[in-house]
Amino acid sequence: MLEKDSKAPDFTLLNENDEEITLSSLKGQRVVLYFYPKDNTPGCTKEACSLRDSIEDLGKLDATVIGISPDTTASHRKFREKHNLPFHLLSDPEHKVMEMYGAYGEKTLYGKKTVGVIRTTYIIGKDGTIEKIFKRVNTATHGEDVRKALETI
Repeated sequence: MLEKDSKAPDFTLLNENDEEITLSSLKGQRVVLYFYPKDNTPGCTKEACSLRDSIEDLGKLDATVIGISPDTTASHRKFREKHNLPFHLLSDPEHKVMEMYGAYGEKTLYGKKTVGVIRTTYIIGKDGTIEKIFKRVNTATHGEDVRKALETI
């Protein structure tokens, strides 16, 4: 289980343009790594747009945003274009990265236990260590919540 001050596991996934993105290539930047269940669903759209609307403030705090879901790169491309998302969306169809980060597994949804993506966000510092973990995410205010966290870290 990953915790604050742990080293963030490195990974390489394809983005919406079928280009490889490797976490370690972003060393020297703060990374807001957020895991979400599905493109174009109400909660995921709210969360992505909240981060989009805060992107200027997050950039001033040296933070790069990256989203990860099991959706295809083509789905990510459409989602990104439809909502003018100014950050990469990475495809993890086999849930390998999600599992490394504890963002895939058993969860309770409407009182019923299911297995799937667990909405989680990590703030990874410039040195590659985890500075903060959001295990509970308010999709409507997530961009602002991340901004506040970055200001206090």
